[in-house]
Amino acid sequence: MKKILKRYLPYMKEYKFEYFLVLIGMIFTVSATTATAHIMKPLMDEMFIEKKEEMLYLIPLGLVGIYFFKSVGRYMQSVFMTYVGQHIVTRFREILLEKIINFDMSYLYQNRSGELISRVTNDIERIRYFVSNMLPELLRESLTTVALVGYVIYLNPTLAFYSLVLLPLAIYPILQIGKKLKKYSRRSQEKNADVVSRLTEVFNNSEIIKANATAKFEMGRFSTQNWQFFKINMKSVYVGDIVSPLMEIVGAAGLAAVIFVGGKEVYEGRMSVGEFTAFITAVGLVFQPIRRIGSIYSKIQDAVAASSRVFELLDIQNKITDGTKILEKDITHIEFRDVKLAYDEGYALDGVNVEIKQGQNVALVGDSGGGKSTFINMLLRFYDPNEGKILINGTNIKEFTQDSLKHHISLVTQRIYIFQDTLAANVAYGQEIDEVRVKNALVLADAWAFVELLEESIYTKMEEFGSNLSGGQRQRIAIARAIYKHASLLLFDEATSALDNESEKRIQDALDTYTKDKITITIAHRLSTIEHADMILVMQKGKIIASGKHSELLESCEVYQRLAGKLQK
Repeated sequence: MKKILKRYLPYMKEYKFEYFLVLIGMIFTVSATTATAHIMKPLMDEMFIEKKEEMLYLIPLGLVGIYFFKSVGRYMQSVFMTYVGQHIVTRFREILLEKIINFDMSYLYQNRSGELISRVTNDIERIRYFVSNMLPELLRESLTTVALVGYVIYLNPTLAFYSLVLLPLAIYPILQIGKKLKKYSRRSQEKNADVVSRLTEVFNNSEIIKANATAKFEMGRFSTQNWQFFKINMKSVYVGDIVSPLMEIVGAAGLAAVIFVGGKEVYEGRMSVGEFTAFITAVGLVFQPIRRIGSIYSKIQDAVAASSRVFELLDIQNKITDGTKILEKDITHIEFRDVKLAYDEGYALDGVNVEIKQGQNVALVGDSGGGKSTFINMLLRFYDPNEGKILINGTNIKEFTQDSLKHHISLVTQRIYIFQDTLAANVAYGQEIDEVRVKNALVLADAWAFVELLEESIYTKMEEFGSNLSGGQRQRIAIARAIYKHASLLLFDEATSALDNESEKRIQDALDTYTKDKITITIAHRLSTIEHADMILVMQKGKIIASGKHSELLESCEVYQRLAGKLQK
């Protein structure tokens, strides 16, 4: 727990004023609680036994004053600690999401989206409960305990010893319970991530589930993980909820000792009835915060486990690090120089050498797993070479900042990404919306014909995954997005796979003029896409086994002849 608190300290230091107000609130609360015990002495001795008339007015006024200060203190503590907790957690959500967004693609590919969503939502919420509720309560109850124990010792040190001697015996089992709870809490959070991952998968694949009538199968898989989550949570309850009864037993034993020893003191005249009443009230009040501390300690283990999972993410260092140079000019020259990228036991790219210049239209062809998508991903710095260099305008790609590099690159893949925003915002994604530019991009992408028929035209709201558009329409929007960006390097990974031949030809004709001063690299799925390319790279097992124009390769490369036959079908 100390380690986690140390990690939070830099964030908490920014809320000194709020913590000062919280401390004042705690002082009010603790003082009022102690005064509640102290007022029992004059209540019994002076009001009931000595029957002083003025006490009929002073004691009730004193009680009202005590609870007024207690209420003000609790309000101040609650409001400002909630503010600090909510503010810290709101910042943490952004910090965590920023970290995840900037992770290497290799990490994002390897980790389930449900797991990452769980870290940002479930784990962060547990931290909020810790910062806003558990931490201030722990501090307040600890201060209350110290104040009341001090008061009890002040009233009667001997009697205080008998009443509090059992407390240390309860500490060891509470610490042991805390260790178990931390383990169960971590397992619970991991299982929650499994549940979220399963739900994410179900929602993202609803069409295939409906098409295959596998709703019962998916419910079975979800139910298994859901009930495993339940069992782990119940283990935490079985262990955690034993703390409160344990402290009740200790408290009852302490009170029993007080009544026996204190009763003898009163009988023998060494203690007044008022002193005994104040003492037993204080002892009763002592065990209440101690019981709360035990309960809070067990619950804190949940937040500690969640915090460790969050900080694990924040501590991950990306393998792909940013360069320092800003790529200001357009990309006019690309060179792969002896590039190798290891993948599992083989190579995704193996000794790739190629030069591409401004204005060239380059096509990549090859069997699945040949390295075509990897070639494109290397230009986006999703991966860095294990050996060799990739040069942009004569400079190693690693020397540029990733943002400035990607500012000059437009990517369209066969997997289309449509955001829940207007169609115009999807085209101008990440940039200001210029209606004229949006329309021009849609025209070039052969999309304007259907867009102008939409009820709100370019301001039509897109549904999740663009489900209010057809597959071909979504693909046109993605192409329009790439055009709107006006990048100097266009990467098309089977970008027209959902389009018919006629639509593809119209787009291709429009793009021919648009891309004359740009570099275009295309992974092809049709022969018509590549036969007019300036250079075709034939890739097999991560290597470029042949390069040239369509007519040249048909004569010189058997692999290309086979591939061309497939692409023509």
